[in-house]
Order: sequence, then structure tokens, then C-alpha cells
Amino acid sequence: MHTRINRRQFGKYALIAGLGSYTVPTSGMSAPDKNVSKKATSLTNKIALNAYSFNRPLRDGSMDLFNLLEYCSDLGIDGVDLTGYYFPGYPTPPPNTFIYEIKKRAFEMGLHICGTGVRNDFCNPDKKNREMEKKLVKDWILVAEKLGAPAIRTFTGKDVPEGYTWNQASEWIADDYLECAAFGKEHGVVIEIQNHNDFLKTAKQVSTLLDKINSEWIGLMLDIGSYRTADPYIEIKETIKYAVNWQLKERVFVNQKTEPVNLSNLKDIILNSDYKGYIPIETLGEGDPKVKVREFYKEIIAEFR
Repeated sequence: MHTRINRRQFGKYALIAGLGSYTVPTSGMSAPDKNVSKKATSLTNKIALNAYSFNRPLRDGSMDLFNLLEYCSDLGIDGVDLTGYYFPGYPTPPPNTFIYEIKKRAFEMGLHICGTGVRNDFCNPDKKNREMEKKLVKDWILVAEKLGAPAIRTFTGKDVPEGYTWNQASEWIADDYLECAAFGKEHGVVIEIQNHNDFLKTAKQVSTLLDKINSEWIGLMLDIGSYRTADPYIEIKETIKYAVNWQLKERVFVNQKTEPVNLSNLKDIILNSDYKGYIPIETLGEGDPKVKVREFYKEIIAEFR
């Protein structure tokens, strides 16, 4: 198993390895000004869109993935997470001709396909059933590789199966993910596990599972709208160290009631972390998704930049 090393630790080890016995000269160097703050005041993370924001029009056929790419490009979004559900024939992988046309069109529009995703369920105690679920993940790892997407979003499953404890289920879930992680490594695709208020409800459960898996090729899709605790910002802060991607939603749950996300709080959490990756946004609920995404994107840019 690999030991999880955060970015600060990596920098320290790289410095030690690179300098060896070399001593940094101090003469002629001025002391740092202690009165000058080094803390950044804006985020440099690129903003992406999760395709699920357009779930209704993508499902009813009034919009397709090519239309989605055009919308994102026109809006000025940096990247797009193309959920697998909206590819023709899902869950069967689409033909290469379709994959490469999507990839080409995104390239022409200056968009990075930062991920794709499937809806798998590793909570089922039936091993034969889980073999099928692992095949689904692996099939779409290959799709991600062809798309040039560095990551694939996955789920643990719906909930603890009857007759088993959370800890028992976490053992086989971890084993299944380790197998998928090895396959992902072979194809250069990171596996994201989304906390979705199902099997993973709390920061403690996220930490327990990801520490159990302990793979450099698996990380957290940090879904800010799925922590249903007294203070979701505490949960976000506790699990951001595992994040390799996000779902930044319009609303969060505070004491089981929804309220608009506090973007200022979220910005501070990210600024005080090592997270440098994409921040995909996802809008939900009633209303025209084109309008909802545009307005939420404007709010994020105004706050983060």
C-alpha cells in the first residue's frame, strides 16, 4: 500500500532529496518582512461545470453533450465533467467515434474534459454483483482515458446492507476500490469517490474509508451539499485534504435544512488548504439550468477572484 503524502510533505521530502548536504547561503540575503502578509486573497483554481446541472434537458433530449460544450465555452468556463449517463448507450461505453468527436469538439472550444462519472454500487454484499459493478467502473476508466479526462467520479453505494455493519461493508468496499485503483493507475485515471449522504454521510466516515483504501490513485469528490450535519463547513474543512475534485453546489444543509452556500467561508477553507485542482459547479432544482448556472458562475467568480 502507498502512504498518503500531502503536498506540503511532498515539498519537504523533495527539498531534502534535492539539496542533500548543500547549505543555502545566507550572506547578502535580506530577512523577510514580517509585516508583509503572504496569505493569498483570491483563488486561482479553474472553474468547471458538472453535466448533472443539465440533467433534465440532457435526459429529455432537448440538449446533448455538444450543446453543453457550446454553452460552457460561451460562458467562459474552463472545464467540464461529462457524466457518463448522458453518453449514448450508457452504461455500455459509447463507440470510439463518438468519444473522439466529443474530445475534438471540446479541444476546439478551449475546454478541458476534467472528468466523467458512473453510478456504481459497491455496497451489495453479493460478490458476483460487485464484479459487475467493478466492470462498469473499469469500462468507464477506459472511456475517461480516451476522452483525455484525468478522473472518473464513482459512488460507494446506497447504504449499509441489512444484516451488516458499516465497518464490515467498508472492508469489501475498500478491496473493490483498490482493485479499481490498480486498473486506473494502468490507464492514468484517478478514481474519485463522492460523499453522497448514502454510505458516506460524515467526514469521519470519509476519512475512515479513504485511510483504509490508502491509494494515491483514489481521492474524494468533495460534495459540499451532501454533508447533513450541524455545520457542513467543518466537515468540508476536515475532508479537503482528500479532495481531488469538487461538487460546488448552490445550497448546503445546516441542521438538516438547506440554505445558500456561504462562498466566503468556502473560499477561506480552500485558501487555507493545499487544494489546487478544478472546482466544478453543480446546480440543482427547479428553473432553467442555463440561467441558474450562469448566475451561480457569476457569484463564484465575483467571490473567488
